[in-house]
Amino acid sequence: MSDHKALERIHWHCRRGMLELDLFLLPFFEKVYTQLDEAEQREFCRLLEYPDPDIYNWLMGAIEPEDEGIKTIVNRIRQHAKQPTRH
Repeated sequence: MSDHKALERIHWHCRRGMLELDLFLLPFFEKVYTQLDEAEQREFCRLLEYPDPDIYNWLMGAIEPEDEGIKTIVNRIRQHAKQPTRH
């Protein structure tokens, strides 16, 4: 699979059934994903395999992921969401 096709597939998986998740995942993917190292990219893709309620609860801080790799990428996504947007 070409890099472009792989990125399209991951972008598609960032689109979730909950708008709240789209607001976290899509901007992170669009602005940060390609800057991550391979291990972080794998963790992001693993995160996308979880059900929406789990991802939502992790990103909202209601619960912490038990998996350290998932916890790390969730924290990166949270940090990115806290940054002010630039116009």
